[in-house]
Amino acid sequence: MSKPWRASAPNQKAHREFHNLDLAAGWETPPGYPEGFKQKILSSDIDETNKTGSRSRLLKLAPGTFSTVPFIHDHWEEVYLLEGEMIVGNDKDGNGGERFQAPTYACRPAGVYHGPFKSDTGCMMFELHYYTHE
Repeated sequence: MSKPWRASAPNQKAHREFHNLDLAAGWETPPGYPEGFKQKILSSDIDETNKTGSRSRLLKLAPGTFSTVPFIHDHWEEVYLLEGEMIVGNDKDGNGGERFQAPTYACRPAGVYHGPFKSDTGCMMFELHYYTHE
């Protein structure tokens, strides 16, 4: 029996036990990303205005998809390449860059330029985004 997901306190991610993921539905292009980049939010209480919280998501790139400029975030980002291959550092036309095969991992603090990204064959990543306050 499915139980409703609810946060245990304001501004916290909901408690979610193991559940099946529908990998065929619920994908959307993240704001500012090119078409062919699709995300599926798994859990989030991130507030990018107030710089609090965190987000867990799957991100996939369709075969032949590429971005043209580096990304920069004001939060930490951890990326685990689950399947496929990703090319990092291509030019604005999608040429060049360094190729990585799954499984690979990256951890980036806020303010680090990274990318652009490309995938010739497609790929899927698990990502964590979060703010820290020192």
